[in-house]
Amino acid sequence: MIENKFLRIKKLIPKNVKILAVSKNQDIYSIKKLYKIGHRDFGENYIQEMLYKYKKLPKDIRWHMIGRIQSNKLKYIISFIYLIHSVQNIKQINIINKIASKNNKIINCLLQIKICNNKNKSGITYQEALKILENETLKKMKNVKIIGIMGMASLKGGKKIHHEFSYLRSIYNEFKNKYGHYILSMGMSLDYNLAIEYGSTIVRLGTIIFGYRKKLSNSI
Repeated sequence: MIENKFLRIKKLIPKNVKILAVSKNQDIYSIKKLYKIGHRDFGENYIQEMLYKYKKLPKDIRWHMIGRIQSNKLKYIISFIYLIHSVQNIKQINIINKIASKNNKIINCLLQIKICNNKNKSGITYQEALKILENETLKKMKNVKIIGIMGMASLKGGKKIHHEFSYLRSIYNEFKNKYGHYILSMGMSLDYNLAIEYGSTIVRLGTIIFGYRKKLSNSI
């Protein structure tokens, strides 16, 4: 059962590490199972799917955007989004800030850092992240806040994964000391235990909790 899988994992990981249940392509019923046992943090890759689920599910769920940002659709989720994990440039931040200002909200975001060579995993370099954080325009924004970084390691990297997590942790340590960042989002179903060893504060777990993803209705 989904609930048992989740509770077993939660029991074995440190209390300071948050589990983000990746509910992409999972049905409403599956999400409700975790909600009923007290879990509130769910991650989605696509705004349209997140919006559909937001309308169907309790409003105290904390929704995390973990997929590529669709700038033209951000206006649909800013009123309720809890954390955006995948910011990659100042243009996206500016759009988030403008929409958040209209909604009288402050939106917390993470910068997505590229730590592996997989073409399917996006992100920015350390230098690009530093340039964003030192941007004078960002410093003047009142409705968006960068509170940490996110990264995705190689799927089957062996020692390479150790290097990738270590590298992201070193960036996190620097940014934490310099900018006060407190979130390090790394680790998924296949590597979350290792990510925790390297200091992850949020692990993004989908398959290990829900099983393999389902194909949802095209009506979403």
